[in-house]
Amino acid sequence: MTSTACGSLVVVNTLIFMVGMVLNTLALYVFCFRTKPKTTSVIYTINLAVTDLLVNLSLPTRIILYYSGGKCLNCSYVHIFSYFVNMYCSILFLTSICVDRYLAIVQAEASRKWRNPNVAKGVCIFIWLFAIVVTYSFLTTAFRHAGCCVSKLFVLTVFEFFLPLVVIVVFTVRIMCALSNSSLMQQSRERRVRAVQLLTTVLVIFTICFTPFHVRQVLVYFYPNMPHHIIVYHVTVTLSSLNSCMDPIVYCFVTNNFQSSMRGFFRKAEAELEQTSGNIISMQNSSKGSGTVTAIAHRPVACTLHSAPGQ
Repeated sequence: MTSTACGSLVVVNTLIFMVGMVLNTLALYVFCFRTKPKTTSVIYTINLAVTDLLVNLSLPTRIILYYSGGKCLNCSYVHIFSYFVNMYCSILFLTSICVDRYLAIVQAEASRKWRNPNVAKGVCIFIWLFAIVVTYSFLTTAFRHAGCCVSKLFVLTVFEFFLPLVVIVVFTVRIMCALSNSSLMQQSRERRVRAVQLLTTVLVIFTICFTPFHVRQVLVYFYPNMPHHIIVYHVTVTLSSLNSCMDPIVYCFVTNNFQSSMRGFFRKAEAELEQTSGNIISMQNSSKGSGTVTAIAHRPVACTLHSAPGQ
């Protein structure tokens, strides 16, 4: 890659790192300490926020990799492992949130025994272990036998991207069909509209962040002789990291508490900023006033002595 491309990637990844760290740290605080009870959707969302935070924590390694022009091999290994683990954890946790919303809205009675915190925790543990084991085995094989790397990556693309994408699309359509039922109570209808908004947001995130990388992988698999541009790979990887900044939009549809807590946080921060600015201005005005008084006090006074008449 050219130095200009590396510099641009460094800037973009640095911005993603800073914004993502702030948003996901706040999200973890809200969901862990300000949200009760810990429902299934909240448990999935906490794990998604942890995944996004790990994505952000891995970005400095990628930034060093770009800054060194790709010469830091140890950075490359660490970056690739953390990238795949966190990307597929993000995809699977987003899918879990969507499935949970579908079951809660459309199959509420039938899924009641499955929608409990213990089951959600078990699903989260499985997702973490699955992503780590699959990614580790894939990378180990890829580094030893470079020829099978593309085929294994294609299998990963199918099972960990396209299948979740199909699940989300199907459940979104089914909830939309349920919305057409005029016999629904208004409260139930509002919940379903909110669920559609959630699933639509997830689809947008999939389209913007994850689709470019996986479409590229499919093209590489079917057209191995097609010219590959390394810059395209790194741009798609950077786009996939952007989901750590976009997932907080999903959090807004999981619980109202997140929205109110975030509003309260930013209002408090704004009030403190205004108060700090006001104090600084007051200090400056006070300093100016004090300087004027001091200048007057030290100014030499010219006294004119008039002689008395006759003297």
